[in-house]
Amino acid sequence: MDKIWLEHYPDNIPSEIDPDHYTSLVDIFEQSVQKYADRVAFINMGKEMTFRELDQYSKQFAAYLQHQGLSKGDAVAIMMPNLLQNPVVIFGVLRAGLTVVNVNPLYTARELKHQLNDSSAKAIIIVENFAHTLEKVIQDTKIKQVYLTQLGDMLSAPKKWIVNLVVKHVKKMVPAFSLPGSQSLMTAIHSGASLSYQRPDVTGEDIAFLQYTGGTTGVSKGAMLTHRNLVANLEQISVILEPVIKDGEEVVVTALPLYHIFALVANCLTFVKYGCRNLLITNPRDMPGFVKELGKYPFTVLTGVNTLFNGLLNTPGFKELDFSNLKFALGGGMAVQRPVAEKWAKVTGHVLLEGYGLTECSPVVSINYPTITNEYNGSIGMPIPSTEVKLLDDSGNEVGFGEPGEMYVRGPQVMKGYLNREEATREVLNDGWLATGDIAKVDEMGRFYIVDRKKDMILVSGFNVFPNEIEEVAAMHEGVAEVAALGVPNEATGEMVKLFVVKKNPALTEEELINHCRQHLTAYKVPRKVEFRTELPKTNVGKILRRELKE
Repeated sequence: MDKIWLEHYPDNIPSEIDPDHYTSLVDIFEQSVQKYADRVAFINMGKEMTFRELDQYSKQFAAYLQHQGLSKGDAVAIMMPNLLQNPVVIFGVLRAGLTVVNVNPLYTARELKHQLNDSSAKAIIIVENFAHTLEKVIQDTKIKQVYLTQLGDMLSAPKKWIVNLVVKHVKKMVPAFSLPGSQSLMTAIHSGASLSYQRPDVTGEDIAFLQYTGGTTGVSKGAMLTHRNLVANLEQISVILEPVIKDGEEVVVTALPLYHIFALVANCLTFVKYGCRNLLITNPRDMPGFVKELGKYPFTVLTGVNTLFNGLLNTPGFKELDFSNLKFALGGGMAVQRPVAEKWAKVTGHVLLEGYGLTECSPVVSINYPTITNEYNGSIGMPIPSTEVKLLDDSGNEVGFGEPGEMYVRGPQVMKGYLNREEATREVLNDGWLATGDIAKVDEMGRFYIVDRKKDMILVSGFNVFPNEIEEVAAMHEGVAEVAALGVPNEATGEMVKLFVVKKNPALTEEELINHCRQHLTAYKVPRKVEFRTELPKTNVGKILRRELKE
């Protein structure tokens, strides 16, 4: 089964890439901003930012940081939603030779304190809306510099004043806070114009991002992603996309937050490399507003998670949008459900491609290649170039075609390890092979299929039941809007399947849904209980949190 997928690669896709094609992400960035200087790089709330402006602002911020006593490799936290400030500070931090620590703005004080201390972050760039959380913990961290910004700060006047006024005083979205010694981000950027910038000697082995993961399964760990890891993944993605995208001409919709590894790499870094426009959506949960924004632009690429696509499909006005420019939509972060994919194709006329990745792999491991995928096939596609994948049973033996086994990945995009966690690193990394914790199977074409997360598996009378399968069947019912399946204790069978459901049709009953599942599932897989809820707990990128439901 060794690299059987190579036989089925499209003819124009090489099997290997050069992870050292660029010495760092800074090299890629500097080449792009020069080549595409007058093209639009990012759009947010109607405001456009060119690559020339992105170059200028990020360089000024880098210069300012270098004059604040920060040393090469120091960690700088960024805590904000999708705003024009976000790419400016991401590339500013990298250009200063520092390490980016992406922080979810919705973190609690406890979660923020852990991440700041674990990463030893010395500075933080934060939107005022979340500054009250930082105030609670800053005295217990190593943070010495705080840069504050408001949602509208990089918009044109008078819109920026109006947005900031409404957010703060009308909608009252900025709780009171006190952070003595903090500075204005915009003042720092403008001050950097009069300071000298010294381009640092950044190598492939330097850490570009400390990307935190695993918070839903225990303490959150910082995956050390080097410049070489990210350059490799960008090269891997590039050879797949080059046959279908045009330099400087695509409009990619970025609804997932840039602090999430999927949007950071697949949207921001990839399309900056190719000089394309990124439409930043600050609040994708406002589905009507999201759809209205989509109607303003000839978007060509859209990425998201299953719940995002499902939400769009159920939002009035989405079906009436112009999809003639759309080249492909890409789902990741969680399993794409067949009912959602099939409805997407029917409404938009385009296949919803599914890929697979994880933070520890920078993140992309496999994808359904746009040039050869005409319809949803339920797979996560084939491994990308320079990537090895094997499936092992509990005894460490490779499994055969169609048999489930834990997925192991090896390639230049696999992380350096977890920061300050040698034991946790050893548990998942061995001889370059990363144990993903995901159960998968492979067919004779070399296409891989995720069966489920190893830790989420339900054991019913000794039989393995995978929640993804149950959820997909339940989602086929037209009365179901969202669904999560998990195992609950049962005296007779050890565990039984329980569904948590958000209704699309208020008339849907427990009996009706269980009968629907019985038509499509073996008896031991059929849910025994259904609990209806108005909403399901999710991460900020829309992944349903089974752990919270279980608790």
